[in-house]
Amino acid sequence: MPARPRITLIHATPIAMEPIREAFEAGWPEAEAVNLLEDSLSPDRAKSKDISDDLVERFVALTRYAELMGSDAVLFTCSAFSRAIEIAAAEARFPVLKPNEAMFESAIRRGGKTAMIYTFAPAREGMEQEFREEADKINPGASLTGFLAEGAIEAIRAGDIERHNRLVTEKAASLS
Repeated sequence: MPARPRITLIHATPIAMEPIREAFEAGWPEAEAVNLLEDSLSPDRAKSKDISDDLVERFVALTRYAELMGSDAVLFTCSAFSRAIEIAAAEARFPVLKPNEAMFESAIRRGGKTAMIYTFAPAREGMEQEFREEADKINPGASLTGFLAEGAIEAIRAGDIERHNRLVTEKAASLS
């Protein structure tokens, strides 16, 4: 029997852990999903418009740690760190993925306009840039417009999942 692939999930916030665990159980139960939580990443990212060199080094170090753990791949689960993840991926000896890659590829292949609802304001710019770079390769006519669901990230951080979901749903309903 072949060994289960070890996928290290690197989280910048604890609220990402449970939904991703559930997704792995449903979609890839054969994988051994291992969690690393570094919950100072998001607050530190929120303090700056750009991703600092120090944050990049932390992502590289987390990826190296995952390698020491015997990981077959890494999935970063927070969307606010695109540049840092790309640099970590370039230095890694195994696949290192951003959380939006498959979703963006699907939207771009479909083409046309895509609306993106985000909850963590510092994530917008990097995700829009990531989408644009991928669209330039696959389908330059695809476009993305981001909309902030204000208060949603604060609600989920406070443990109010219902309010978070309501705010995201309300933002989605307001789009045409």
